[in-house]
Amino acid sequence: MSAAIDVQRLGVHFRRNRRGRRSFKDMFAGASRRSRPGEFWALRDVSFTVQQGESIGVVGRNGQGKSTLLRLVAGVLLPDEGSVTVHGGVAPLIELTGGFVGDLTVRENVRMTAGLHGMSKAEIARRYDEMIAFAELEDFQETPYKHLSNGMKVRLAFSVVSQLNEPILLVDEVLAVGDKAFRDKCYQRIDELLAEGRTLFFVSHNERDLRRFCKRGLYLNKGALVLDAGIDEVLDRYNADSGVK
Repeated sequence: MSAAIDVQRLGVHFRRNRRGRRSFKDMFAGASRRSRPGEFWALRDVSFTVQQGESIGVVGRNGQGKSTLLRLVAGVLLPDEGSVTVHGGVAPLIELTGGFVGDLTVRENVRMTAGLHGMSKAEIARRYDEMIAFAELEDFQETPYKHLSNGMKVRLAFSVVSQLNEPILLVDEVLAVGDKAFRDKCYQRIDELLAEGRTLFFVSHNERDLRRFCKRGLYLNKGALVLDAGIDEVLDRYNADSGVK
């Protein structure tokens, strides 16, 4: 089995809830000189490897770097230190918008998003009705995306992303927005993708979901990787540190 994701000594820092701007001089300074007042390291010195077909759950309290890590793996955020190497494409479900454009209709967004991820026009046409039906948006195909409810946006994003042929699926907390019936459909689809040998990188505060889908866990605290082990051991350690019995 070969690596799907390789992370080495990864670090990224922010300034007042946004990426800090670095000067040309800063780029050639040491790490200690690059830190300024008001800046903090969201992740620092994080290393791990994910094998193809593994299902990884990322655990930690809010603000500990979990979503930042997913954005680095997805390639939408660049590290300040270290490296992230991804072998194969990713299907990212890491934000509510899913990269869709507000002024475009549901139909236009499906075609655009699937096309940007390499799906051919013929394949989009073949799968289009299935994606719309899964999202339960048959009556909203000509509606601008910005007019959809949050639940509709989640349904559309998951429906499109889960149909992509990328070998790595990144899932953040967005599924918590959907209702139970739709979450059940999503979970069934994730089970199908895992059975196909896809790699899952999953961030959730739902312990039941983490134990269901993930065999291995990464526990992040204050931007550091505290524990990389089986998901049960990671959750037990996290709960103990959080005072949960």
